[in-house]
Amino acid sequence: MKKSLPLIAALSLFCISFNAAATSETDAGKYLASIIDKPQQIRKFVQDMPKGGDLHNHTSGSTFAERMLQYAAHDNLCVNRSTFTVTVNKECPANDLLNTAVKDIEFKDALIDAWSMHHFFPGQESGHDHFFKTFGKFGLIAHEHTGEILAEIANRAANQNELYVETMITADGGQSGRLGKKLGWDPDFARMRSKLLANGIDKIAASVTTYLDQVEAKKNSELRCGTTDAKPGCSLKLRYQQQIHREQTPEVIFAELVGAFEAASKEPRLVGLNMVMPEDGIISMRDYKLHMKMIQFLRPFYPNVHVTLHAGELSKDYASQDGLKFHIHDAVVTAGADRIGHGVDVANEDNFPQLLQIMAEKRIMVEINLSSNAEILNIEGKDHPLPLYLQYGVPVALSTDDEGVTRDILTTEYVKAISTYHLDYAVLKNMVRNTISYAFIPGENLWQDADYRSMQPACAHSLDSEQPKAECRSLLKSSEKAALQWELEKRFITFESKFKD
Repeated sequence: MKKSLPLIAALSLFCISFNAAATSETDAGKYLASIIDKPQQIRKFVQDMPKGGDLHNHTSGSTFAERMLQYAAHDNLCVNRSTFTVTVNKECPANDLLNTAVKDIEFKDALIDAWSMHHFFPGQESGHDHFFKTFGKFGLIAHEHTGEILAEIANRAANQNELYVETMITADGGQSGRLGKKLGWDPDFARMRSKLLANGIDKIAASVTTYLDQVEAKKNSELRCGTTDAKPGCSLKLRYQQQIHREQTPEVIFAELVGAFEAASKEPRLVGLNMVMPEDGIISMRDYKLHMKMIQFLRPFYPNVHVTLHAGELSKDYASQDGLKFHIHDAVVTAGADRIGHGVDVANEDNFPQLLQIMAEKRIMVEINLSSNAEILNIEGKDHPLPLYLQYGVPVALSTDDEGVTRDILTTEYVKAISTYHLDYAVLKNMVRNTISYAFIPGENLWQDADYRSMQPACAHSLDSEQPKAECRSLLKSSEKAALQWELEKRFITFESKFKD
């Protein structure tokens, strides 16, 4: 009997700790249920709630128009008063210089509307067209001020109780695509890759490190990191996905893919790759299967590089019925994507129940973007597939997409999800946990199961301790992912303690 006493004591302590945590979670859940029809109180609840990370974020689309005007105040850029497009023009009339033109308050307001969904109402132009046209109008500013935008992203995220952001970026400056265009298309993938490697695409990949060093130095300067006046964004972990521009010729896209795989295999801050630009574009629709086969071919050469893909960001208004049948399937089955962005048209895919079962079994997480889906595709409420993914057990997480263009931050995405679908707190909490578990960040997972019921033995029962035991400290030190998950759980404990009866 004496030998069993320590075990009994340990089990007793575990039960006390487990029951206390469960009670706190239940109390938070009861409070959320009590305010489910009160949007302002939901917003306060969500603002304070830990939100883990944002895994679907476009750098250039994440800056607000007002901030871009500040960034470009001394750039001597020209703005077209009819199209609102910013250009470099040495012959620009004085009244059309951006820093002069915005002194006209009416023009400044119109410019903000043109660069975002602010005050947008469908009419002669659809939300889809207005949204995607914004990037061409302010793109020059975004390109020249990436460091400032990263600071904006990091600080906004940290102020919303986020820990981590993956943001899409063109870290090679387009060099890979230009090399592909120079070499021309070879439909033999192996031969095409060999040509790219022989012509120095690996050296282009090496330039990514220099670029990230530069933009992060500017970000850190903007946030005053390392000083006594450091802003909250300094503590946020920021990582990058190299973006591939799908509305281009095959030789350019293949080269961008090779460049991205090469760079991500060498630069740890570049944690994966993604394909951007409208999925319903002429080339995107025509060559979609070809693009997926390119990725399928390249993945074995770079087994440690992650892939997430915009797939199913479509509706019947922007694609034929045939075009809605296979994009998510091919991203998952052919390209082997680790995650999917949007996935809005899943119910239009051939044999979609089987596809959803595959995604649930393989744990292919879907990055859900409620605001942009409503504004671009006019898909929201009961027409959105979020409840369908939850029904089939497909992991999901909320993300912002282009928060500067939509003008809806991550907090707003959670408010919309709760208000629209009456999500209970346990579901919401696991959606937040998904943002770290499915992040492309290295290291062992803190959790042993997909339902977040069982931690790794080294850290089990340690959350309530001021200092985790030695084995747990070792795990947290060796794994970036586990360390972020641990921090998230500690923040949940603090948050949920506010709702104890």
